Amino acid sequence: MDRKIKKLHEEYRAGETTRRDFLKKLVIYTGGTAAAMSVLPALGENIDPEELQDFPGLVTEFIKYPAATGDMRAYLTRPAERKKYPAVIVIHENRGLVPHIQDVTRRMAREGFLSLAPDALSPVGGTPDDVSNVGELFKKLNNEETVKNFTAAVRYLETHPDSNGKVGCTGFCWGGAMTNQVAVNAPTLKAAVPYYGRQPAAEDVPKIKAAVLAHYAENDAGINSGIPAFEEALKKANIEYQIFTYPGTGHAFNNDTGARYNEEAAKLAWKRTVDFFKAKLT
Repeated sequence: MDRKIKKLHEEYRAGETTRRDFLKKLVIYTGGTAAAMSVLPALGENIDPEELQDFPGLVTEFIKYPAATGDMRAYLTRPAERKKYPAVIVIHENRGLVPHIQDVTRRMAREGFLSLAPDALSPVGGTPDDVSNVGELFKKLNNEETVKNFTAAVRYLETHPDSNGKVGCTGFCWGGAMTNQVAVNAPTLKAAVPYYGRQPAAEDVPKIKAAVLAHYAENDAGINSGIPAFEEALKKANIEYQIFTYPGTGHAFNNDTGARYNEEAAKLAWKRTVDFFKAKLT
């Protein structure tokens, strides 16, 4: 057994840490609630699973799935009821797999989806706690390999025991662009919802087999300059698509931890996203 877990348990039994802190740290050390539950009997502890849930009604854990560069770390969450759910990949912004994206992944699970948020930075050590210089890590990524790492998430979810086999993908900013690349490179993807993401090359658009729902901010000239060519290519390829631009918003309007958050637009875009996934994945 891991030395950190043994020490944590000893501190708990000695009264040096509270029961809640013991369980919270155990979930972190083991990588998730399911793993923590498997360790508790070996420690001689009989714990109600509900005590391990920081997010009632959900099962959350960090997992690893096989990909092009090796194992990818990802945050996986689903409703607590054990059954097969439509699956959604959630792709983070250019800050990595930060708490905000984990929260978005839980929101998706509360809508009735098996939700997976991969950490794109897994090949370079993962998203650090301090993301002030995270841009340097993104520069180390190989784009072609990164796309393959995310298309591997589609395959992982298609065969996951809690999945109904239908997979969608959404992402924000950097993750919006990556969502478009997943749509181009994963022919079995059923639905793609990029938020203010850079569009794929027009010649790649015919490879898309998924239905597309794209969200854009009104004041986002750099990204929006690619919309006309993208829309024209979607039409020519007879791909089902919808494009929405939200008045008065700027890039990253969905991020409720940022200065550009627009509550009205974010809620409307989220409703459209959830309705779209439910229509295409169930």
